[in-house]
Amino acid sequence: MIRGLTALGLILAATAAHAGPEKVDGPGADPECFAPWSAETATYQWPAREGPYKIAIVNGFVGNTWRIQMIKTAKAYAEDPAIKDKIAELKVVSTGTDAPAQLGAIEDFINQGFDAIVTIAVSPDGFDRVIRLADKSDVVLVPFDNVLDTDAVMQVNEDQYEMGRQWAQFLIDELKADGKAGGKILEVRGLPGNSVDRDRSKAIHDTFAADGGQWEIVEVVGNWDDGTAQKVTADAIAVHGHFDGVTVQGGSTGTVQAMIDAGHPFVPVAGESENGFRKLIAAHSGEGLKGISIGQSPGLVAVSMKAAISALEGNPMPQLISVPLPVATYKDLKDGENFWSDLPDNFFTVNEFPPCGVNVSGPAIMAQTEADM
Repeated sequence: MIRGLTALGLILAATAAHAGPEKVDGPGADPECFAPWSAETATYQWPAREGPYKIAIVNGFVGNTWRIQMIKTAKAYAEDPAIKDKIAELKVVSTGTDAPAQLGAIEDFINQGFDAIVTIAVSPDGFDRVIRLADKSDVVLVPFDNVLDTDAVMQVNEDQYEMGRQWAQFLIDELKADGKAGGKILEVRGLPGNSVDRDRSKAIHDTFAADGGQWEIVEVVGNWDDGTAQKVTADAIAVHGHFDGVTVQGGSTGTVQAMIDAGHPFVPVAGESENGFRKLIAAHSGEGLKGISIGQSPGLVAVSMKAAISALEGNPMPQLISVPLPVATYKDLKDGENFWSDLPDNFFTVNEFPPCGVNVSGPAIMAQTEADM
């Protein structure tokens, strides 16, 4: 009898060890929308289950406009007729920057029987236990934006390193066109401890170093927030006097406003996709504010929700889904097309993903609240 129980225990342990997605041959479902990161990206498949589905959004930090718009976008997308009937319940929580609090919230949703959990990770590591718990319960866990340093879950992101590289290369090219082969660069970083901030900053430094010019980079922390970025930029100008170029991961409108308030001459600026930043570039590019705006769209949450539902339906999915970088420079900004003079400055301009059939309108987003639900 004891031997029989032992054998049964081994069978159950083996079954538990194989819970979660199965690695299968690609391509995955809807490759126009869910493009694999590279040719080496693995393809996963979860057991199909009948909908509609219970989906949770577990955000971390909520103290900037990007995160607020992301939460509003998730709520607006859940009401989209194309997806509404597939969602039985949507819950949204923001846990702050404390990793244990976020992990606890994810575990709680798993224990409540939610089918999928979409999250912006507070830290790129430390999620092994909740990943195992999600696999054991066949819960689809989808980190996006600030992703994890693992291939054990399906993730959705833009290429953060490439974004940082393009920002830095734009500044190098614009300054060289103005006869400068070196100079002082202000780097306004994002929220410390996140993979997005880390990867973008590394690319910026790598690109300037590879150029071989005499570049000095001054770092400040802007938390991807207009108010914070404006203050730290003003402080940096007060200390250093002049910068030849600026790269700002978020809070771009605040950074440029600080330059205007300080009487700092317009210089090339590489920043995010805030509507206000694009308005300022369009208004002042002729005066030297030659800008590039690359958007890490809050709409990534909608693509991530769509990916989670596709996985729950049993479709094979890439382990790492690549969303193309939406780039606009001072040469191609057009009011009503890639920025809007009648929308708030803190509105992020990129929220449509045509290959995915995702297009959450500005009014639909602005009609939502950022409160937990």
